[in-house]
Amino acid sequence: MERKKYQSLIGHWQMDSEKILLVKPQTYMNRSGEAVRALFRYLPAVPQDLVVIYDDLDLPLGRIRMRPSGGAGGHRGVRSIMEALGEEDFFRVRLGIGHPPPGVDPSEYVLKPFLPEETDLADEVVSRAAEAIGSLLADGPHRTMEKYNRAN
Repeated sequence: MERKKYQSLIGHWQMDSEKILLVKPQTYMNRSGEAVRALFRYLPAVPQDLVVIYDDLDLPLGRIRMRPSGGAGGHRGVRSIMEALGEEDFFRVRLGIGHPPPGVDPSEYVLKPFLPEETDLADEVVSRAAEAIGSLLADGPHRTMEKYNRAN
C-alpha cells in the first residue's frame, strides 16, 4: 500500500522480523534530500539505515554496483541527499542505464523510456536489484557486494 507522507510515496515491506519502508521521493530528483530530511526528522533512523537506489549513466544497462558510502559521482539526487544528511555514509545501489547516444542531452536521456530492445534487460536489472536488497538484509553488505557487483 502506498501513501504520501514526508514528500514521498511510502510503501511497507517486511522480511522476517525486519520492517522496511520503501520511499520514493516526490520532489524533483535534484531535491531528493528534502524528502530524506523530512523522513529522518520523524523516524528513528540514522544515515547508515538508508539504502538509496538510483540510475547511473556511467554503468552499462543491466549492471548493478553497490557500495556502503562514497561521493555523489555527479548524481545530483545523491548530492542532495548527502547535503541533507550532512554525510555520505549511506548504502548506494546504482543501476546502470548506459550513456546517451551522441548528440542526446543526458538530462533528456534519463527521462526517456527504454527502447523496446532494452526493456527485458531493464526489467531484469530491477528484479536483480530487489534480490540484492533482500541479500543485503539477510547476508550483509560484504557478501551482497561480492555477489552483485560482478559483471553480469
